[in-house]
Amino acid sequence: MKSVSSITAAVRDYFTGTMKHPVGFLGINLTSFAGVLLVILLVLESTGGAANPYIGIVTFMILPALFVAGLLLMPLGHYLARKRQARGQSDAALFPILDLNRGQTRNRFVIFLIVTLVNVSLLAVATYHGIEFMDSVEFCGETCHEVMHPELTAYLNSPHSRVRCVDCHIGPGASWFVKSKLSGTRQVFAAMLKTYPRPIPTPVHNLRPARETCEQCHWPQKFHGNKLVVKTHFQDDEANTPMKSVLALRIGGGQDLPSGEASIHWHINNRVEYLSDENREQMYWVLAERPDGTVREYFRPGLAAADPPTFASLPDSLKHHPKREMDCVDCHNRPTHIYKPALMALDEAMTLGRVPADLPYLHREAMAALQESYPDKETGLARIRERLGSFYRTEYPDLARERAADVEAAVNGVSRVYADNVFPAMNISWDTYPNHIGHQYFPGCFRCHDDEMATAEGETIAQDCASCHSLLAMEEENPEILQDLFPED
Repeated sequence: MKSVSSITAAVRDYFTGTMKHPVGFLGINLTSFAGVLLVILLVLESTGGAANPYIGIVTFMILPALFVAGLLLMPLGHYLARKRQARGQSDAALFPILDLNRGQTRNRFVIFLIVTLVNVSLLAVATYHGIEFMDSVEFCGETCHEVMHPELTAYLNSPHSRVRCVDCHIGPGASWFVKSKLSGTRQVFAAMLKTYPRPIPTPVHNLRPARETCEQCHWPQKFHGNKLVVKTHFQDDEANTPMKSVLALRIGGGQDLPSGEASIHWHINNRVEYLSDENREQMYWVLAERPDGTVREYFRPGLAAADPPTFASLPDSLKHHPKREMDCVDCHNRPTHIYKPALMALDEAMTLGRVPADLPYLHREAMAALQESYPDKETGLARIRERLGSFYRTEYPDLARERAADVEAAVNGVSRVYADNVFPAMNISWDTYPNHIGHQYFPGCFRCHDDEMATAEGETIAQDCASCHSLLAMEEENPEILQDLFPED
């Protein structure tokens, strides 16, 4: 018992001495504050809280760091207090006198402790849910409505609409969390002052590498085989005749395939670097390194000052652009925020039945209405509705009466096509954001595969379509290949 009493007395004397110096006083309070917050957040997370990397950063990194900092300040404060005592300095004027023998003082002190505990608990819960909210799609897409409305609309219509914004734009880890919040602070001021660009420029140059985000779900080394794709385009005749193109896409690219095999994902097994303009639209130089160490350098004709061309002989005005190692987003540059060209969007809506495809001349009239320029979205939607409705009332009055519901469905479907892809307030139109997948509407693959980029020996980056797909049918009303694959009963 005597030893326990001695230890208790020593601990009491230690904390009493530590409390006599402001550094020690700060250390005790910092440790206590961080400890209480840490316990509350751990309890919240263990009782069904959502998995959240940023709450984890606060819980397992920031608060423990504050806790340890307080522990380090405590012995420092104790040492400084003893050093001051050795010099004969008095502690009387350091802190206000707190006499707990007085009932009034004791009551106030107890109230202070209770209020402090309640405040710390509220702060912990608010911190937890605040960080959780900052992680939500609602925060990213709806807080700054005008600037983010197009991005949110495209996101909700995309294949990744169930993936949170932060999973792709930030991902796990403390460093990217800090970077995102610093960038977010700047964006908040831009939104408040309305100084943000219209439209938002692309590409995003400080985007996290795809291998740390996209490839956490999409495993490119396992891509293999062929994928059948059927594309339907409706003609502008009275019947809106559907014409089908059938392609077998060579997905390829897996580790189990030869490195030289032609496929869309050939780049997975081969390191590719390139130099381009800011928009990554115009390529100046491409380097391809195969797994066996073979290296090829391709140059845009007429740019290099030397013959044979070398990277060093490229104009300095081009070399200030940083080299970039190719990854997923160089082709899949619109994996989520997809703004479709008018023709693609309308054909897709008609194929899926969102727009009735059996109304006469619907495709022709809808394309004309969609491609007209409107000053704002409200005007555009009103004119699209009026134009299509007026066409059928004037040219096909009987049909307009008999199939009023179908005409209304067509008007609504075409209006949605416009509303999902055009945002005049942000200067976003049909061709504002190019999509590099394929080459039907934008250069895409042909940015590099144009038969012009060449090595010093004259080897070009081939424009061989068969490298990526086999064309099984082209603009046919009833492709034979589909009849063979899917015979009617």
